[in-house]
Amino acid sequence: MQHLEEQIAHLTRTLEELNAVVTRQQDEIDLLTRRVEMLMRREGERAQEGSGGVVFGDERPPHY
Repeated sequence: MQHLEEQIAHLTRTLEELNAVVTRQQDEIDLLTRRVEMLMRREGERAQEGSGGVVFGDERPPHY
């Protein structure tokens, strides 16, 4: 009987730890989702303005 009680206590602690991890991951997913939505909205606005191109200094122009 004591063995079962120890096992239940261990499983309960493990479950609580896993719940904390899942909760933290969900918070991070929510934050990242909001950031992606913000970036998508910003990029959509930039594309509508016609200035959506990004030029990097070390890239050759398309006509080369």
